[in-house]
Amino acid sequence: MSGPSRKTLLTHVLCLGALGWIYGGDLSDALRARTAEVSALLTPPSAVRASVVLGLAGVGLAVFVAGWLRKKPEGFKGYRLVPILLVLALFLDLVLAEGRTPLDPPELASVALQRFQNEAQKLATVEAVPTRSQVLQPLVDALGTPPYLERGTPVPAYTLQVRADCEGPVRDAPGARPGTLLYCVARDGKQAWVTLVGLPAEVRFGAPAMLSHRGEPRVAVVRAQLPPEPDETEGVPGIDLEIPTVDGGAAAAPSP
Repeated sequence: MSGPSRKTLLTHVLCLGALGWIYGGDLSDALRARTAEVSALLTPPSAVRASVVLGLAGVGLAVFVAGWLRKKPEGFKGYRLVPILLVLALFLDLVLAEGRTPLDPPELASVALQRFQNEAQKLATVEAVPTRSQVLQPLVDALGTPPYLERGTPVPAYTLQVRADCEGPVRDAPGARPGTLLYCVARDGKQAWVTLVGLPAEVRFGAPAMLSHRGEPRVAVVRAQLPPEPDETEGVPGIDLEIPTVDGGAAAAPSP
């Protein structure tokens, strides 16, 4: 009756730390997402599941302490409850996470911004970039759902704001909801800057702000198409020259 070994004690400390960090963090995120203006989350974590795991961890800790105080030997089964709980909880999370995208919300938002830029670029002409909301809206509809929550509720869809006579990208958009694409067209109509309202990449909860990285907004640029290059053979000397023939006629000289 010597109680648990140091290895068992260390194992329990590590397992309890992992459970508190993972599921305590999930519970904190779930509660905070309900009140935050914007959350960089695809879906809110399950507060119920996190609470159940933490409650069972408390029970396992109580059993462990009781066995320790009673000097239960190393083979006491109560010493195994917390490690078993951690393994089962992680396995359940792995099963539930199957099929989810591995990208974080900032990365998903950046991908959506790039997709919109690529599709809008296809609509640009030599004279100008597309400027009508009716033309651009189908591109926005195809982006799906923004990777943000608004007071715990998923933002249903991306939206579009088209602005004219711009000198650069929009860097601040007070009052704009998360998931808003700001399409800002230059005065000459040959260029447009696209930014997105969401959260900075380093922030998970807060007020709506521009999607940015280290303080720099993520900007996609749509440009007018380049004019086609002229035919390389046009105007080259030696083409279509005529040389006299023996019978007084003319024949076209071969190109050099």
